[in-house]
Amino acid sequence: MKLRIEKAIYGGDGLARIPQGKTVFVPATLPGELVEAHIAEERRGFANGQLDAILEPSPERVVPGCEYVPGCGGCQYQHANAAFQLQMKLDILKETLVRAHLPLPGEIGSLAGPPWGYRNRIRLHVMKRGLAYRQRGSHNLLPVTHCPIAAPLLEQAIAAVTHLDLGSLCDEVEFFTNADQDQLLVSLWPGRQGPSDRALEDFAERLKGDVPALIGVGLFSGQSMKHWGLRSLTYSVSGRSYRVSLGSFFQVNRFLLPELLPLVLQNSSGRLAWDLYSGAGLFARALDFENVTAVESAGFSADDLKHNLAGTQHRVVRSSTLDFLRSQTAKPELILVDPPRAGLGKEICGHLARIAAPAITYVSCDPATLARDLQSLLQSGYSVQAIHLVDLFPQTFHMETVTFLKRN
Repeated sequence: MKLRIEKAIYGGDGLARIPQGKTVFVPATLPGELVEAHIAEERRGFANGQLDAILEPSPERVVPGCEYVPGCGGCQYQHANAAFQLQMKLDILKETLVRAHLPLPGEIGSLAGPPWGYRNRIRLHVMKRGLAYRQRGSHNLLPVTHCPIAAPLLEQAIAAVTHLDLGSLCDEVEFFTNADQDQLLVSLWPGRQGPSDRALEDFAERLKGDVPALIGVGLFSGQSMKHWGLRSLTYSVSGRSYRVSLGSFFQVNRFLLPELLPLVLQNSSGRLAWDLYSGAGLFARALDFENVTAVESAGFSADDLKHNLAGTQHRVVRSSTLDFLRSQTAKPELILVDPPRAGLGKEICGHLARIAAPAITYVSCDPATLARDLQSLLQSGYSVQAIHLVDLFPQTFHMETVTFLKRN
């Protein structure tokens, strides 16, 4: 059938409607395009389509910069130029907020960086010989020898591992580098039976021969980890050095971190701030407050957080955000939250309403859960001062946002 793509939706597909009014989602399409497609899957209220041909291409369409498109499930927007990718994300964000009946600020700001080679961390599946990503819309594996959205050092590591027998060691592997690309950490996740210490050492030493920047390898099994070499690297952002360990969280875009940090922290200073979901302390360490309480529950990240805030007056609390908030009666001048995709949720938003801090900065990686949480916070007496979209994940549908709220 012929379909006119009306708009892009969160998740990477284009939306069209068939004459009977049913919505069809078609991947690898752009707004305004006339395409030929067929129905791949019927659902009760919509259908998933499969693209057959582009009859009238968008002027924003480009040739994908990676040979694995469209088979690879990692990138959804490589067929659009970088500027239009950002515009689609802005349109999706605005529509998500409007649909939730949220008042928009006058203009949503945006922040973007180089669209290739930006990732400091990638995770791949291990095949009998070589590495793979998941195929789009499938659990099947797609063998790859490089990944152009990854930092060059990570591509070097992919190529080196392809020549090693990694299948006997693990099922998944993750590469993580610092901004200067002079240090590399490798994390391994084995199958049911983990390898011997000797096998781990042999792998690490062989990889070190091919990739001299390798400083540490960790083999995870449940909550425990065997390791070779160092357990952490040093990551510098805007003149501050952070320890980031194997298994610890850190933002992935090596180009935009120096710009994300001042954006999140702009015009904020005072006596007491809380940094919830603090990770390794990227924001907590840079907050210009006399005292910062940084809350993190994940073990490896909490250990890094404690190290990165050592020598300051700041306090580290190893706890879930919900458990921390349940016991608090103080009122900080600022609460900064950077939750996972699930967002804050009803109970945490309720505690934030009870505490009634004068300002909340909300760093989000999912527009739908952001909209849900903003509904709750606005009903409890906050107003949105500004929203910024930060394109931490070019070539994909993922987006980061920074929202500033003030107590009315």
